[in-house]
Amino acid sequence: MCNLYRMTKNKDEVAQMFDAVETLGGANFGEEVYPGYPGLVVAGGEVRQMNWGFPLVMKGKKGQPLKPKPVNNARTDKLGSFFWRHSFEERRCLIPLSAWAEAQGAKGAMTRTWLSLPDAELFACAGLWRQSDEWGACFSMVMTESAGSAAEQVHSRMPVLLRSQDYQGWLSGSAEEATALCKAFSGDLSIDHTDQPWSRSAASQKSLF
Repeated sequence: MCNLYRMTKNKDEVAQMFDAVETLGGANFGEEVYPGYPGLVVAGGEVRQMNWGFPLVMKGKKGQPLKPKPVNNARTDKLGSFFWRHSFEERRCLIPLSAWAEAQGAKGAMTRTWLSLPDAELFACAGLWRQSDEWGACFSMVMTESAGSAAEQVHSRMPVLLRSQDYQGWLSGSAEEATALCKAFSGDLSIDHTDQPWSRSAASQKSLF
């Protein structure tokens, strides 16, 4: 799963790298992105600000509406389900990032382990997006099994990392072509085990549906 990622480049740098149009103006997003908070995505040829997580409508024991929870990760084996299918078929996006984090260690004392591409200050993973009544435009990160990659020593799942030659295939290819890209990254990864505490409420957010 992924409940935290880092994106250290500004919107102009993102637009240049992904050959997209930047029309955001005074966008407001942090370098560390948590579920339920805004991040940058590339969709429809534009750099856009969206909320990280599809809203999952919740109800209390008496049927009363509760605050929606952000479903921020989409498993590859669930992309054909009702919750994800239309976005997977019609609304794919790129999520620019510099690194993503996983929680490691004993409960109550978990620390952040950061994973990234060597010598790459910015890369992209596969995403889905849609419009929502609750939060407006929102996105979710596509996750796959990490078996066979360096990431499997940290977690059993990882984001679907895309090489530049696969961007258009993910964005505008058929569902079958996009599915073929949903696999563990075969290249090198940098893994940074830190003593940074796994803070905020990111680890408790609902991440898989």
